[in-house]
Amino acid sequence: MVNFKVSIFAGAYLVSTILLFVQSCFHPGNSGMAAEVFDPIQTALNNNRRRKLLKRHDRRIAINNVRVFDGRRLRAPQTVLIDGGVIGTCGKDAARAYWRCGRDAEQVDGHGGVLLPGFIDSHNHPATVDNLKQLSEYGITTALIMACHPKSLCQSLQRHQGLTDVFYVGTPAAAPNSSVAQIPGFPQDELVTSPAQAAQFVKNRVAEGASFVKIIAGNPGTPELNQTTLNALVDESHKRKKLTVCHAPRFLAVQMALEAKADQIHHVPLDIPLDTITASRYIQDKRISAPTLIVMKTIAQNAKSPAVSFASASASVTTLYKAGVPILVGTDAPGPFGGVDFGVSIHQEMELLAQAGMSNIDILRGATSLPAKYFGLRDRGVIKPGRRADLVLISGNPIANISATRNIQRTWIAGVEYVRK
Repeated sequence: MVNFKVSIFAGAYLVSTILLFVQSCFHPGNSGMAAEVFDPIQTALNNNRRRKLLKRHDRRIAINNVRVFDGRRLRAPQTVLIDGGVIGTCGKDAARAYWRCGRDAEQVDGHGGVLLPGFIDSHNHPATVDNLKQLSEYGITTALIMACHPKSLCQSLQRHQGLTDVFYVGTPAAAPNSSVAQIPGFPQDELVTSPAQAAQFVKNRVAEGASFVKIIAGNPGTPELNQTTLNALVDESHKRKKLTVCHAPRFLAVQMALEAKADQIHHVPLDIPLDTITASRYIQDKRISAPTLIVMKTIAQNAKSPAVSFASASASVTTLYKAGVPILVGTDAPGPFGGVDFGVSIHQEMELLAQAGMSNIDILRGATSLPAKYFGLRDRGVIKPGRRADLVLISGNPIANISATRNIQRTWIAGVEYVRK
C-alpha cells in the first residue's frame, strides 16, 4: 500500500527542490544562468547570425567495415552510404562497395567499429548554438526541447546545418501562482485558469510552431492545474493532432497524467516509487515514459531529504521496464543545480537506466528508434535507405557494455560530419 504521509519538514524540501526543477525546465541554456542575465531576444539574434556562417554540403560518403546496430543486434561488417543527407543503397559486400557506391564517394574506413543511429535526447533545454555544439559533440543528432519562449528563441535553434536538429514544445501549460508561473519571464498571459482556456492555449502553441504540447502536472505546495483542466488540455491537443508530454516528478502527478491520457509522462517520482498497478495503467493506455534519471539523481543529491529519493526514481524505472512500458532516453539538461551537462549526460542517463535493470539493447532503442517512433519522427532513428543520415560511429560493443557509447569516433548529422574537438 502506498504511504502518502510525508512530514511537514520533509515536504518543505520537496517543494523547494521541485520548484528549482521546474524553473530549470523553463530557463534553458547554461547551468546556473541567472534569469535576469538571460536575454532570449538577444540570444535568438546571436543564434540566427551564427546560422549564416554554416555552409551546406551534399556529399556521398561510403562508410566501410562497420557493424550496424539494427535495433536487435550488431550485423556483420558492411558498408553504409551517405547520399545527399540520407542513407543510400550501397550493398553489404564490402569488397564491391566501392563500385556500388560510385567512384565519386568519399571512402571512410570504419575499422570494424559499431555504427549507430544518431542519439535522440527526448527531453532537454538548449538555448544557444554552443549548446547545440555540445550535444553534437556527444553524438546527439536530434533534441526535443521541452520548454522555450519566445517563439523567436525556439526557431533560432532550428536549421543549423551540421548541428543537432531540434523540435520544441514552446510554452508549457501551467496554472496561475504555480511553480512555473513564478519564474521570471514566464508569459503570464499564457497561464491556464480553467478548462475553457484549453482550446486557445493549444491554438497558440500551434501558431508558435510547437511540434507537441507540454503540460505541467502536480508540483507540490503551489496551486496547480486541476484534473479537469489537464483533461481538457490533452483533449484539445489531440483534436489538433498534437502529441502531449506531461511533466510529472511525483507519484500523484503521474496519476493525474494517466487520468488525463497524456501520451508521454516525463520524469519519475522522487517521493513514492511507482507500483505495478500504476505500471499496468501505462501499458493499458499505451503510455510512454522518459524518466530523466540523471536529473532526478542530481535533485536528490542536492536536496538531502528523505522526501526526495533517487531510489524512488530508479525503482520506478525498474517497475515500468518489467511491465513492458516503452522507455525513452532523456536528460533534462542543463538541470536545476548545474550537474546535468549537455551532451555527456545522455551517456550518463543510459548508464543509470542500465543500473535500473534495462537491457543495453532496449537502452539503445530508447535513444534511437523509440523516440523517433513515439514522437512521430519517421525520417530518422534507424539505419535504412532513405532515412536521414544521422549516424554515430563508436569503438567497442555497446550491447556488451553500454558505456561504449562514449567512445565516439565520428558523427554525421543529415550527412554532414560534425568535426569533434
